Amino acid sequence: MPDDQPPERAVRLVVTDDLVRSRATVFFRWLLAIPVWIAFAFWTAAALVVVVGAWFVTLVRGRCSSGLHEFLAAYVRYSVQVAAYLHLTANPFPGFAPKHDYPVQVEIDGPQAQRRWSVFFRIFLAIPTLLLAGATGGINVLGLPGNSGNSGAGLYSAGFNSTGAGGIASFLAWFSCMVRGRMPQGLRDLSAYGVGYAAQVNAYLLLLTDQYPSTEPRFAGPMDLPEHPVRVDVLDDLQRPRLLVAFRLLLAMPHFVWLALWTVAAVLAGLLTWLVAVCIARVPKRLHRFLAAYVRYAAHVSAFVALTGGPFPGFVGREGSYPIDIAIDPPERQGRASLFFRGFLVIPALIIAASYGGIANMAAFFGWWYAIVRGRMPVGLRDIGAAAIRYQAQTSAYAFLLTPRYPYAAPALVDTPPEPPPYEQLSLELVG
Repeated sequence: MPDDQPPERAVRLVVTDDLVRSRATVFFRWLLAIPVWIAFAFWTAAALVVVVGAWFVTLVRGRCSSGLHEFLAAYVRYSVQVAAYLHLTANPFPGFAPKHDYPVQVEIDGPQAQRRWSVFFRIFLAIPTLLLAGATGGINVLGLPGNSGNSGAGLYSAGFNSTGAGGIASFLAWFSCMVRGRMPQGLRDLSAYGVGYAAQVNAYLLLLTDQYPSTEPRFAGPMDLPEHPVRVDVLDDLQRPRLLVAFRLLLAMPHFVWLALWTVAAVLAGLLTWLVAVCIARVPKRLHRFLAAYVRYAAHVSAFVALTGGPFPGFVGREGSYPIDIAIDPPERQGRASLFFRGFLVIPALIIAASYGGIANMAAFFGWWYAIVRGRMPVGLRDIGAAAIRYQAQTSAYAFLLTPRYPYAAPALVDTPPEPPPYEQLSLELVG
C-alpha cells in the first residue's frame, strides 16, 4: 500500500485498555453515567465561554495563550474519557475531571502558531469534520447537524452520538460484554476510532491546533488486524483525473445495471450454496469462485463510486485487476450449525457494514470536492473508504458462506502492533 508519510499529529489517541468489562457496570452504564453527564455539561458550558476568549487571543497573537490552551485541552481529554466510558471503549468510571491514568487518553501538543485566516473562519472550516464525526460516532462540542440529526437541547446538545459507527459498535458490544465480561477487540477499536476522530475535531474547533482532522485509521492508535480469509489490497496512488471525478456517477451507470443483474444471480447461487454446504459442510469450488468474483466486483464498483479507487473498473471481478482489490482464500470446511444459522449470525455484521457505508458516503462526498480542486484523493478519506470496503466485503463473504470467519470490525488496513518497550528497542539497535 502506498504510504504517504503524514505529519506528526498534534492530537494523538493512546489506548491501554485490557478489554475486560465488569458486567454490573456495563449493565447499569447509562444510569451510572448520569453524574458524569451533569459534570460534562458544566465543563461544556465553561469551554464554550473560554473558547470565545481563545478565539480573540489567537486571532490577535497568532497562537493561543498557555492558560486558555491548558483549560481547553483538559476539556477535550475529559470528553474523550466520558465518550470512552459511555461507548464501552473503556471500563473505569471517568470521574468528574480528566484522569492521567485512564485507559483511553488523548495527548495534545502545547500552543503552536496558527494561521489567522484559519482561526477567523474556524467554525465554518470545521463543518465537514463535524459531519464526519457524526458518521464515525463520538462526541463533539456543539451538536451541529453532523450528529446524525440529533442536535437536540440539554445534555445531548453537547454532542453525544450513539448512532454513528462507534455508537453502533458499543451497542452491539454491550451484549458481548454481558455474556463474556469482555469487549471484542474489533468493536473496541472501531469505537476508539470514533472517539479519536472526534477528539481531533474538538481540538481543531477549540483552537488547540491548526491541523485539520484526519480520518486515517492510524491516528486512532495501534490496531491489530488478524489474518482473515478476506483481505483488502490497497495499491492506489491517490491521483484522480478531474474529468473522471466530475462524471463519476454517470460513468458508473453501466456498472449499476450489471451489478443489479449479478446480484440477482448471486442471491440464487447463494441459496443453492446454502443447501449444498449444509449437506457437505463446505462450498463447492465453482460456486465459491462465482460468488467470490461477485464480492470482488461489488468492492471494485464501490471503490470507484466512492472515489476510494481511481480508474474505471472491469466487469468480471478478476483478482488483481483494480487498485482497491479483495483477496479471498479458497473454500474450507465449515461447521454445519454455523452454515445453517448463517442468515441470523450475519445480522450484527450487516448493521456495522451499514454504519461503515455511512462513513464511506461522507468520505466520498467530501473527497469529490477535494479531488475536483486538487486532482487527488486525501489519503485519510481514501484509507477509511478502503477500510469500509474491507469490512463490507468480509460481511458479504460471510453471508455467502465463502468463509466461516466473522468480519473484523476495526477500521484497520494493516496490522500496527504497539511499539516495543524501550529496552527492546535498545536491544534491536545494538543487534543492528
